[in-house]
Amino acid sequence: MESTSNESRIILAIEALKNDPKLTERAAAGIYKVPRATLANRRAGKLSRRDITANGRKLTNTEESVLLDRIIDLIERGFPPRLEDIQDMANRLLRRALAEDPKIIQAWFAL
Repeated sequence: MESTSNESRIILAIEALKNDPKLTERAAAGIYKVPRATLANRRAGKLSRRDITANGRKLTNTEESVLLDRIIDLIERGFPPRLEDIQDMANRLLRRALAEDPKIIQAWFAL
């Protein structure tokens, strides 16, 4: 909840800077109690940490959604997947996404 409050104060400070050309970044940071460097970075277009995809993340949102749907489908059929099965499914998605040879991924697109 702290980060949401801080995020809203940063947005308010940016809006105040847009509306008042005489207001400095340092003054706005002091008024809204946000770090001046963070305010300067956001004005320069840098995204917040929560809006940036983690470096260690390998699957896209779509791939994660497909994996989750498959896991739910298996559970509903009475086959709870093991961790190794989930890792295997994720690795197959990664190999398919990274494959440049169309013969390797041909089976994925077969009807």
